[in-house]
Amino acid sequence: MKKKPILQRIGDFLEGKGFYIVLLLCVAAVGASGYYLFSGMNFGKNAAPVAGQAVVEISPTASPKVTITPTPKPIPTPTPTPKPTATPAATPTPSPKVKNSVYTWPVKGEVLSEFSLEVLAYDTTMGDWRTHSGMDVAADLGTEVLAASDGTVTDVFVDDLMGTTVVIKHSDGCTSTYCNLAATPTVKVGDKVTTGAVIGSVGSTAIAESSLAPHLHFEMSVKGESVDPMSYLPKR
Repeated sequence: MKKKPILQRIGDFLEGKGFYIVLLLCVAAVGASGYYLFSGMNFGKNAAPVAGQAVVEISPTASPKVTITPTPKPIPTPTPTPKPTATPAATPTPSPKVKNSVYTWPVKGEVLSEFSLEVLAYDTTMGDWRTHSGMDVAADLGTEVLAASDGTVTDVFVDDLMGTTVVIKHSDGCTSTYCNLAATPTVKVGDKVTTGAVIGSVGSTAIAESSLAPHLHFEMSVKGESVDPMSYLPKR
């Protein structure tokens, strides 16, 4: 029998069973590749460090924690309520004692016309009915006129109807007025007078009462209100 050459026999072998061998080899190659691939991945993770080689571990840098401290709100300090201070009772100031003035008649004579604010009286000079805010006391021309009480001269003037006039303020708050005086009184504003001091003389300067006999027209008032002089003058 004639032997076939070696190459021919290999070819025949591969042609018969070679397909399975090649398939087996391919599977083996694929498995080996997967093994090495998998082993290589684990090698990077689990590989032991080589002796003498420094191991550098890279740790993630921790971000510093930022602590935010809230700004404390100021606590309002309560304002203390002031304690009421006891106010000492005010010492009442004693009212100045009003000196009761003593009055005297400014001239001595008959009363020609009385004080009358409610009942009208006939005025012979003016020819009509009217009130009378004072009293007319008869006295000769030139008769001295006296201050009815202590006081201060507050006014000296000439009235168009009542003539030369002197006004005295007294310590009890009353005011006395002397009209129909002679042209030149003996006192001036600011003079201090005593009861009975001469302040002038009877004249004929009051044209509103010129039809009457010579006389002094005398008035008294309290806080500007006319009052009856007879309530202050002594009885006679």
